[in-house]
Amino acid sequence: MATYVFSDVHGHAATLDRLLNRVAPADEDHVYMLGDMIDRGPDPVGVLRLCRNLTEHGGCVLMGNHEDLMLNYLEVPDDPLNLINWQGNGGETTRDGLATLPEHECIDLLNWIGELPLFAYEFVGSRPYVMTHAGIRPHVPFDRALEPRAAGWSEDDLMAMLEAQAPEDLLWIRDDFWGVPTDLLDMSGEGPVVVAGHTPTAYLEGMADRPNRRPVGEDGLCRMVEVGACSATGDVADRIDIDCGAAGGSGFGQLLMLRLDDMQEFYEPVLEGE
Repeated sequence: MATYVFSDVHGHAATLDRLLNRVAPADEDHVYMLGDMIDRGPDPVGVLRLCRNLTEHGGCVLMGNHEDLMLNYLEVPDDPLNLINWQGNGGETTRDGLATLPEHECIDLLNWIGELPLFAYEFVGSRPYVMTHAGIRPHVPFDRALEPRAAGWSEDDLMAMLEAQAPEDLLWIRDDFWGVPTDLLDMSGEGPVVVAGHTPTAYLEGMADRPNRRPVGEDGLCRMVEVGACSATGDVADRIDIDCGAAGGSGFGQLLMLRLDDMQEFYEPVLEGE
């Protein structure tokens, strides 16, 4: 069994379909999608269908800020701010795609989106991984039997930490996450690593503390960045950004599926016209 994670597809269904076919996760594998299925790209409905199919085979899809923007508008469409916020963030492609669906399918998809969780966690070997769309706010108090930097995190500890987070932070946080150590790892490198998207890795320059490499590769495309490794964390990164800029389209972005078991990176570039 392997554990895979990806994020921020932003309507690029053809790219995601190629990536899923190439990686070909097995039925027993765990696959996490960290939100922002929709908006910007040409086929958000196709992405929704692909991601929902993953959940029918044991996968987990999280809420992203773009799904939240859409739901806010659909809940109160007469609020002009809701319309501006959604459409100003690329919501036209999603609106137009949903309008082509039979009413029952549209309602079914929207009900599914409305039930998506804001976070997940998984132990891969002895390492706990925390997954949210945007990240977490460091140093938020929560009840834990052990000291915050002590080893030996339990599922109850992880749940308490995540439930103490504000939903807005889980969906939207940026500088205050990528630029601030989580202090969740001890000096031996034990503890939870946070995996998130939301912030295209190209934006991390000048924002992230201790990135492991330049966020744009020699091919000009965004790539995964690990953040925060230092002596206080046992030289283990405490944050991983997997948003490789698909929202920016061809020539800038690609999709990444990261296998957490061995940190193998599988990339699929967004092609022109998709």
